[in-house]
Amino acid sequence: MNEILIDNTAGVMTITLNRVEKKNSLTGAMYAVMADALDQAQADAAVRAVVFQGHETIFSAGNDIGDFLNAPAATNESPVFRFLRGISTFPKPVIAAVCGPAVGIGTTMLFHCDLVYAGDNAAFSMPFVNLGLCPEAASSYLAPQLMGYGRAAEALLLGEPFLAEAALEMGLISRIVPPAEVAALAQRQAQKLASKPLSSLIETKRLMKKGQASVVAERMLEEGVSFGRMLREPAAREAFTAFMEKRRPDFSTI
Repeated sequence: MNEILIDNTAGVMTITLNRVEKKNSLTGAMYAVMADALDQAQADAAVRAVVFQGHETIFSAGNDIGDFLNAPAATNESPVFRFLRGISTFPKPVIAAVCGPAVGIGTTMLFHCDLVYAGDNAAFSMPFVNLGLCPEAASSYLAPQLMGYGRAAEALLLGEPFLAEAALEMGLISRIVPPAEVAALAQRQAQKLASKPLSSLIETKRLMKKGQASVVAERMLEEGVSFGRMLREPAAREAFTAFMEKRRPDFSTI
C-alpha cells in the first residue's frame, strides 16, 4: 500500500498521508515522495493549488522514530530537508486539512500552508524539547511571529499541546468544522483557487511572504545544524531510548 497518495484533479494536487496504522508517522521515503510531488506541482502549470490531508482521526504523529534513528537526516539534501524547503518556498497556494493529532512536523509544516482547515478533534503539538531536540521548519521564528512569544514558549519550551479553538484564535488555522467535513471543505476552497488566474495567485503569495522569505530560509538552515548536533547528544539519546523502552525519560543528570 502506498503510504503517500497523489491525486491530480481539476487543477488541484492532493497529497494524502496514508499510513493510518502507524498514525501517519513520516519516514524518509514518504518525505521524498512529498518533496518530488511539490517539485512536480511547481513545474506543472495545470496545477493551481496543493492540498495536504491525512485521515479523519489522525493528521500525523510526526517522524517515524525507528526510521528516524536508523536513517537520520545527515545533509541538507536529506528527504526531510528537501520537503521543508519545497513547502516553505512553494509559490502556489497550499491548503491543509487537519483532523486529530498533528505532532512535530505535523504542526510545523502548517506554518507554511496558506489555508488550514481543522476538525474539531484536531490537536497540535511541537514536543521537540521533550525529545532533547530543537524546533525545525523555521518554527522557532514563525511560532512566535504567529502565536506571540508567550504562547510560543508554552508550545515549544513546554511542548504542551493546544486544541483547534486556540489554533483558530492565534491564526494557525482558518476554520473549524466536524472531522467528516474537513477534506471536502479543503477541496472546495482549492477548487475556488484553481479557477483564479495563476499569475495573480503566485504574485500575491510572493508579496505576502516577501518580508519573511529570507529569514525563514536562514532560520531553517540554522535549526537544521542545531537539530543534527543535538540528535547526537545525551538528552536525545535518552529521550529516544525511553520512547523505545516505553518509559519516562530521565534528564536529571543531563
